[in-house]
Amino acid sequence: MTSVGTTSSSTGNRRYPRPALSRLGLSPGKRTRLKRLLYDYGPGGGTLLVLPIDQGLEHGPVDFFENPAALDPEYQYALAKEGKFSAIALHIGLAEKYYHEFAGEVPLILKLNGKTSIPSDAQSFSGLTGSVEDAVRLGADAVGYTIYVGSPAQDRDFLQFSQVREAADRFGMPVIVWAYPRGEAVAKKGGKESLYAIDYAARVALELGADIVKINYPVPSEKDKDSPPPYNTLQLSDNAMFRKVVESAGRSLVLVSGGEKVDDAALLEKVRSSMDAGATGIIFGRNLWQRPKAEALSLTRELHAIFRSYAQPLG
Repeated sequence: MTSVGTTSSSTGNRRYPRPALSRLGLSPGKRTRLKRLLYDYGPGGGTLLVLPIDQGLEHGPVDFFENPAALDPEYQYALAKEGKFSAIALHIGLAEKYYHEFAGEVPLILKLNGKTSIPSDAQSFSGLTGSVEDAVRLGADAVGYTIYVGSPAQDRDFLQFSQVREAADRFGMPVIVWAYPRGEAVAKKGGKESLYAIDYAARVALELGADIVKINYPVPSEKDKDSPPPYNTLQLSDNAMFRKVVESAGRSLVLVSGGEKVDDAALLEKVRSSMDAGATGIIFGRNLWQRPKAEALSLTRELHAIFRSYAQPLG
């Protein structure tokens, strides 16, 4: 992806622009829905601040022990509303039983597949839990789908995703791909947090038709030496690594995953660095709702201030 019009950032890195909506090849329905998420809700200015609460299925109730109030989906919806998030992302049950009280106030991203953490990740695969038709019926502005890149089950995954993508195209529904490297082969080639694995996952999402890709931030480690060439010899800064991933995602907008809870300073630095590298926004769950609500809202206000400095006109 050619970088034009870069500017200096407060961190001293080059600031890379994000692709404009007009360049994403979107149908009118997809463009309308993405415009609402990017400009009409949340921080606006073409950025995304998403609150995911799919962890109850993916990890189990254990994630809610740190802040027991967050176990109640109504608490999560209220946090998304009061914090002025771009959207809330969740599965069909939490949408059907709770969303009607917040419809029109909090945009919805309906997750369409998922799995529990009980089986091994060796052959990761997420079965369908909902449909694009469900998303339309519920008034969603996008759907989410998890692909496990490198899993032995990825052939089934690709086929299942192609059916979701075709339905999304028919209904003008944007598709966000949670692109996660998984499986024994990935572990032997640097691991799921390596630049090689995450860069590959971002490219796969683009190639399969994602409108937005959700990815983790690469984490350098000793295991990088096991990555295929030339990844095993690359010496890149954190910002340059993530910029490489954004470039591989091409005209799929990039959302950065928050992962496990970190302190405020580390979280804010990760956001600035990601946005400098060309990310469109963040999708932070545990880093927000595992904090007491007052702290989460205070942090969210800081995130809004950061995103305002990265605003781009609608194009």
